[in-house]
Amino acid sequence: MTEQTVPQRAAMTGLDALRSIIDGRRDGPSIGQVLNFRLTSAEEGKVIFDGTPLPDFANPAGTVHGGWYGTILDSCMTCAVLSRLPAGRGCTTLEFKVNVLRPIPYGMAVRATGRTQHVGRSTGVAVGELTGIEDGKLYATGSTTCAVLPLPPGASF
Repeated sequence: MTEQTVPQRAAMTGLDALRSIIDGRRDGPSIGQVLNFRLTSAEEGKVIFDGTPLPDFANPAGTVHGGWYGTILDSCMTCAVLSRLPAGRGCTTLEFKVNVLRPIPYGMAVRATGRTQHVGRSTGVAVGELTGIEDGKLYATGSTTCAVLPLPPGASF
């Protein structure tokens, strides 16, 4: 990747930035690699991440830690807001809520889908669903409010 082939992040819309990660022109944040999920689809107002929880992500009770559910849902919901932002704007989570409906078995592929409900000049609101890719069951839901902000100088994502 060279700077000549990839525009600076501040010159890209949020949707273009997300699509540049999907098609491999830009690296995404490393948290997805660490927690075993990745951005797979982005359109205006809707973003999808696919992931698989590993035994390393267990809580003391031996099930998938709630933080894993929260992180993949926060990612899809916040990126859904980002997908509707113009060049020079970014967003960050102000608050989010997660409802875990059933435990995800280790090694089962899941899909986190985020959809916007509102995106304005200063805030964005989105909801998310975490479903099993093979069984189609709903495992968790979430909602978020994001602050919409100017991108800081030198922003890479």
